[in-house]
Amino acid sequence: MLKQKLKIDTRRNKIIEILNRDGQVKVSKLSEELKTTPVTIRSDLDALERDGYLERIQGGAVQTAVNYYNREFLQRKRLNANIKKRIASAAAELIHDGDTILINSGTTVYFTAVELKQRKNLRIVTNSLTAAIELGSVPSFHVILLGGEINSRDSFTYGNDVLEQLKRYRANYAILSIDGVCAETGISTLHAEEVMVERMMMERANETIIIADSNKLEKEGFLYVCDTEEIDKLVTDQSADPSIIKKLKQKNIKVILG
Repeated sequence: MLKQKLKIDTRRNKIIEILNRDGQVKVSKLSEELKTTPVTIRSDLDALERDGYLERIQGGAVQTAVNYYNREFLQRKRLNANIKKRIASAAAELIHDGDTILINSGTTVYFTAVELKQRKNLRIVTNSLTAAIELGSVPSFHVILLGGEINSRDSFTYGNDVLEQLKRYRANYAILSIDGVCAETGISTLHAEEVMVERMMMERANETIIIADSNKLEKEGFLYVCDTEEIDKLVTDQSADPSIIKKLKQKNIKVILG
């Protein structure tokens, strides 16, 4: 089973490489190049479309707008993708139809945005270019992209304009992807531009949900965001150390394993 999965992952990674190089792919050509059947290639393309890597067209696929404009983001999105998807799915389960949510940027946020498309009538305020594009495709959603200065490498907006706009909104939840969660020293990030945005999102939301894989637990990012007690829920993966989870629960944080 594991060998078969590795074979599938290798083939799909190759499809993404070809798509990055050429901008589009055809089923017939991929079938010939990868020495597999057209049926298998179509299945691969359908799966990659569901994960947001491409858009299916007649006879093949093209890059999505997100991936065309940000190749670096695409590469990071593929890192630990299955773990991020499970975290994203668990986080999306906390959101109900009709909710208003604030979300920041990051690859796990992107996967959460994909999962949120199953909900209805959401109001979303975000500084993430990739999440805004993904969520903006849902007719029943009202999506607001916060305008400001742009960090093109990581696809988010920041600055005083973003903060001033955030003051207009109240939300049920803030969903934040961060770089470090430590029971003793708090929540931290690597992006100086996002610190104030994350703090403002927390201030404007009734509940704060942190999404972070287990590698970020008991880690400290470069910049302090808030005390651990200020967050309400943490969504992480099944590999999280039970002793770390225990410490976080002692801070009255509800921990959800995706």
